[in-house]
Amino acid sequence: MLVHVLLYDAGQDSEGIHSLELSGQTVVLMFENRDDADRYAGLLEAQDFPTPSVEALDREEIELFCREAGYEARFVSDGFVPKTDDERLMLAPPSANRDVTNWQESEPDQSQAGEASSKESDSAVKDLDDVRRRLEGLL
Repeated sequence: MLVHVLLYDAGQDSEGIHSLELSGQTVVLMFENRDDADRYAGLLEAQDFPTPSVEALDREEIELFCREAGYEARFVSDGFVPKTDDERLMLAPPSANRDVTNWQESEPDQSQAGEASSKESDSAVKDLDDVRRRLEGLL
């Protein structure tokens, strides 16, 4: 059976699949209906999230990938009606998204995440200051 998933950089070396963090578990959504997947992708784009492409893939292949990666695959059937807050996120993305600027790289563990993001912010500010000084020097 084919399902529809949201992919970033489909067919590229940096290809990634859209996932959610639900109750401490990384979840990959598999949509039965392409229109539901397209709508979800549009909602992500409206939140200034990178626009994923909707790809039809074999359900067993996605489930195998998820098992091997330690993710949970969740099937969103045609006409799905959510019953919990977590299930509502299967129809509409959360209002806050993770920073995905480096989604191709492995994520640091939780204890290092704040420290890493602080160092990255400091580095980015220093880089901007350096660029600003060089531009001012041209004037």
